[in-house]
Amino acid sequence: MVSQSLTATLLLFTTFLFISRSISAVHSLPRLNATTNDLTFIRTSCNVTLYPDLCFNSLAGYASAVQNSPARLTKLAIGVTISKAKSTALLLSKLSRSTAKVKDCASYLKDALDEMRDSLRTLRNISRGIGTTAAVPSSVEMFRFKMSDVQTYMSAALTYEDTCTDEYEEMDEAGGTKTSVYDRVNNLKRLTSNALALVNSYANNGAP
Repeated sequence: MVSQSLTATLLLFTTFLFISRSISAVHSLPRLNATTNDLTFIRTSCNVTLYPDLCFNSLAGYASAVQNSPARLTKLAIGVTISKAKSTALLLSKLSRSTAKVKDCASYLKDALDEMRDSLRTLRNISRGIGTTAAVPSSVEMFRFKMSDVQTYMSAALTYEDTCTDEYEEMDEAGGTKTSVYDRVNNLKRLTSNALALVNSYANNGAP
């Protein structure tokens, strides 16, 4: 009986180690494939943000895909922020029955998500050369014109997130729900701020 219990315990421990190593390998793979130059590019690019360490940590795992491209880095930063916004919005939707403030914040985050998606869609169109018109004849002028739209979208997204946290700061009630929502949205705001900073940098320096 003791032998069977010991065998089961060893088997469980071995399985745990295998799963842990597998997960670690999957998450570490992009960074291991990245060159020093790739990581240095992201680190240097993140210096324009208000939260450079968060910026680097959230993007470094994709350094091998960025490959010193400001366009790819900017799209990646927005994509990572969208992913975080989705998970935060999902959490808020589950908590929205607890208080009207949570429901309002969930609505604001949905609006922020729409703005982020518009910004990413516009960036992709810029990369494909879509959107040139008679009113915007040259590639440089078109780039600047479209990037101003991206800046507007990301600024609007950050404004929606600010509105959510501003309302929470005015709440008298305290508790786990308020803290959880406030912390999640604040973290999202930092990512959005970083993405906007990279958008601004690309808009100022990335014209063809």
